[in-house]
Amino acid sequence: MTGTEWILTLTCADRVGIVAGVSGVLAARDGFILDSQQYADLDTGRFFLRIAFQPGGPKFPGDEAALREAFAPVAAEFDLDWSLTRADARPRAIVAVSKGSHCLADLLHRRAANALSMDIAAVVSNHETLRPMVEWHGLPFHYLPVTGGNRAEQEAAILALIDAAGADYLILARYMQILSADFADRLAGRCINIHHSFLPGFKGARPYHRAHERGVKLIGATAHFVTSDLDEGPIIEQAVERVDHRAGVDDMIRIGRDIEAQVLARAVDAVGARRVFLNGGKTVVFR
Repeated sequence: MTGTEWILTLTCADRVGIVAGVSGVLAARDGFILDSQQYADLDTGRFFLRIAFQPGGPKFPGDEAALREAFAPVAAEFDLDWSLTRADARPRAIVAVSKGSHCLADLLHRRAANALSMDIAAVVSNHETLRPMVEWHGLPFHYLPVTGGNRAEQEAAILALIDAAGADYLILARYMQILSADFADRLAGRCINIHHSFLPGFKGARPYHRAHERGVKLIGATAHFVTSDLDEGPIIEQAVERVDHRAGVDDMIRIGRDIEAQVLARAVDAVGARRVFLNGGKTVVFR
């Protein structure tokens, strides 16, 4: 039982029979389920499902069009918001950075090691600092500086790059610019950001120094979808690490950067693997 692996994702209003309807389509066509995860949100009445499957016999549809046609009746019956993709069809992303290299370097390393469920098409930055790193990895680097009066034009240029690259997502890998509300709205559900855990307590410059002065005992990071409410979008992934009185500012910065890189990579990988569903102001993330 080998062949192309497919991923079906769906969300809809919860009701009896959804799983039976979907699995029945596969069973009737020799579809072999490799992994299936589901969640019913009793608070919102929404249902979420992710199924990975492959051909398991001679009745399996011969092409994508026939496979979609097979699911169409159950999709109509339950009013599904659904997506069907090949498991090896990775979404494409553009990465935006400023001067900090730790998150970008981690993503580029995972890309080179074929350990990321998303393809990086290009990198855009408001500084030239990381051009050598990006070009060493064989990726296009686009320098789009931000000045006092060109923010709208600069954001329009980023959107044009996303369209030209056929990118599905924009990843903010420590991109130290505040996005306009219009820009964030246009990329709703398609823009992933990372920030340290000291927000909102230590906003602005030198957050690690001020956290050290307060004797903070936990350092963490949050990856989330970007909304027009700065750093308040639906959370995808988080992690923390405990520190104590022995940790100096440099130690805290090093620990924080490590966590940021790991959390962003896990979030990007989960989104690329179609494991993340928006659920109002939250997310459903299948492991």
